[in-house]
Amino acid sequence: MSAKIIDGNAVAEEIKKQVAADAGELAAAGKKPHLTAVQVGENPASKIYTNMQAKACESVGIEYELLNLPAEISQDDLLKKIAELNASPETTGVILQMPLPAQIDARKVQVAISPAKDVEGMHAENMGRLFYGGGIVAPCTPMAAVELLKRTRPDLAGTETVVVGHSEIVGKPIAMILLQSLNESPTVTLCHIATKDLSAHTRRADVLIVATGVSQARWSAYRRRKKVGEDVKPPDLTPLISADMIKPGAIVIDVAINRIPKGFDENGEPVKNDKGKNAMQTVGDVDFEAASQIAGAITPVPGGVGPVTVAMLLANTVACAKATA
Repeated sequence: MSAKIIDGNAVAEEIKKQVAADAGELAAAGKKPHLTAVQVGENPASKIYTNMQAKACESVGIEYELLNLPAEISQDDLLKKIAELNASPETTGVILQMPLPAQIDARKVQVAISPAKDVEGMHAENMGRLFYGGGIVAPCTPMAAVELLKRTRPDLAGTETVVVGHSEIVGKPIAMILLQSLNESPTVTLCHIATKDLSAHTRRADVLIVATGVSQARWSAYRRRKKVGEDVKPPDLTPLISADMIKPGAIVIDVAINRIPKGFDENGEPVKNDKGKNAMQTVGDVDFEAASQIAGAITPVPGGVGPVTVAMLLANTVACAKATA
């Protein structure tokens, strides 16, 4: 059996069309969505992300502003800036770029953003509303994963659904979003990398959602130890979920994005590409090629949850603009 490949790019485009229509209606009513991204200091990775944000916003008619603040800014001054954005009638959404400098408590700043302008759905108030089935927004990646799932199988009532990963920004919110309906929710089991006999849970799942990033974590830990001169063996970067852990015909949503080496040479060093740099690959938590022969439907990495996450950020931005109109 060959699985249906769930095309995240196509779904993202559909969502963006609706977002553009909604943004246009708001603009016509004099309330054009305006997203302000707060960037503290310089970070090459963040710069790439903010450029992507700007282009995505432009494509759907959302005004985008990048607020660059000095790396040495104090926490009090940053909180004052957030308060100004909260009070601004022009700014309808705020996103805080990560990472932040060492002197900043990221959590304190995140919760200082008004829940009504929290386009990432990360504020404690917005997270708490997930337990009651309401709220303006929810975290973008969990929303993306559930959106892809529901478009693949609209009727989830009672299905055995296993979520692997219990982070506060992905795994836990996914479980809460899935459980919001009184009569149409699946039966959700929440696992993680420390779950005993993980395969016993995953093999009975009609729906398997995986969001641990364990390979990325192992690779990052290996690099840190090598950097300080430790003699360490190459990490095990095999996918967490192998094909024999998947129920035939199951829907598999792979949320993880791991940027890891393609392999290691006989000296335990990452293999190189033709430019002499580490040959890297982007993979999920699931052995995609093997799993595709077992599952009924599966998301690729990249091209699955990632594009829809960006679309959900835009949808949240418009939702926040509506709420503050």
